[in-house]
Amino acid sequence: MAWKRDPATQKVPHRVVEEFVRQLSSLLAAGVSLSRALSILHREASVPAAKTQWKAIHDAVVDGTSLASAMAKHPQTFPRVYTAMVQAGETGGFLATVLDQIAEFQSRSRDMKGKVLSAMIYPLVLLGLAIAVIIFLMLFFIPRFKVVFAGFGAQLPLITRAIVACSESLTHYGIYAAVGLAAAAWWAHHWIKTEHGSRVWQRWVLRFPVAGALLAQFAMARFCRMLGTLLEAGVPLISALRVGCDSLGNQTLADALTESIDRVKKGSGLAASLRDCKSIFPSTVLEMISVAEETGRLDKELMRLAAVTESDLDRRLRTAVSLVEPLLLFGMAGFIGTIFIGMVLPIFSLQDYIK
Repeated sequence: MAWKRDPATQKVPHRVVEEFVRQLSSLLAAGVSLSRALSILHREASVPAAKTQWKAIHDAVVDGTSLASAMAKHPQTFPRVYTAMVQAGETGGFLATVLDQIAEFQSRSRDMKGKVLSAMIYPLVLLGLAIAVIIFLMLFFIPRFKVVFAGFGAQLPLITRAIVACSESLTHYGIYAAVGLAAAAWWAHHWIKTEHGSRVWQRWVLRFPVAGALLAQFAMARFCRMLGTLLEAGVPLISALRVGCDSLGNQTLADALTESIDRVKKGSGLAASLRDCKSIFPSTVLEMISVAEETGRLDKELMRLAAVTESDLDRRLRTAVSLVEPLLLFGMAGFIGTIFIGMVLPIFSLQDYIK
C-alpha cells in the first residue's frame, strides 16, 4: 500500500487559502455566524488537505477555541502574520475586515511572486537551450570531425585540439560529472535548509550585483505592506514589527530589523529606529515614514510605499531581464561560434595533406 501524507499536516495551496479567507470574510460580513460559515466552507472544499483542516478549525471553534488559535494549529497553511491579524480582529470586533485584508495581502504577494517568476522564465529557457546545444555538439558533432582529422594525420590548431580534448573528457567522464553535480546539488539543497546554511546563503545572495538590490527592494515592499496591513488591523506596533520581521524571508535582513524593534521598545520612533537598515530602507523612504508618524498616517503611508515600491520593482525586473536576454544570446552565439570556427579551421589546411 502506497504511503500517503496526513492531509492535516499538508500545506494547502495559497490560492485555496486566499479563497477560504475571502469567502469567510464575505460570509461574516453578511451576518452568518462563524461556526456556520466554517461549516459551509468545509463542505464546499474540494482539496483533501483543505477539507480536513477546515473541519479541524470548525471543530475547534465549536469547542470554544478562538479562530486565531484554531488557525495557529496549522502553521504550514496559515503563517504567523495571519494568526496575529485574526487575533487582533477578534479582539477588536472587526474580524470580517481583517480577513478581507489578509486575502488582499495574499493576492498582492502572490502577484508579486508571479511577476518575479515570469520574468525569470525566458532567461532560464535560453540558458537551458544553450547548455543542451553545447552538450549535443560536444557528444555527437565533434567526435565525427575528430575521425576525419585523424585519417589525414594532420597537426590540428590549438583551438581545435582544446575543443576535441573537451569533447573527449565529456564523452568519457560526462556521466561521472553529471552524478557529481547531482550529488552536489542534493547536498547544497539540504545544507541551505539548515540554520547556518540558510544564513550563509541569504547573506551571499544579498551581495549579488543586481539580484541583491532587487531582493532587498522586494523585502522592503513586503515588509511595508505587511506592517501597514497589521497596523490598519489594529495590531500594536511592536507586535506588528515582530511579525513583519518573520515575513522578510531573509534572516540577515530580519536580524537588522530586530535591532530596530529594540529601539522602538525604548521609545524611539519607527523611522529613527530603521536608519541603520540602509540595505532595506533608503533615506527618502525613512523621511516619508517619519512624516507619516508625525501626522498619524503611518499605516496608509506604508501601504502607499509598498505599492510604489512594487511598481518600481516590476519596472526594474523588466529592465534587468531585457539586459540579461541579449547577454545570454551573445554568450550562446560565442560558444557555438567558437566551436564552429575550431572545427572548420583545420579544413583549410587539409588540402596540403591530401596533396
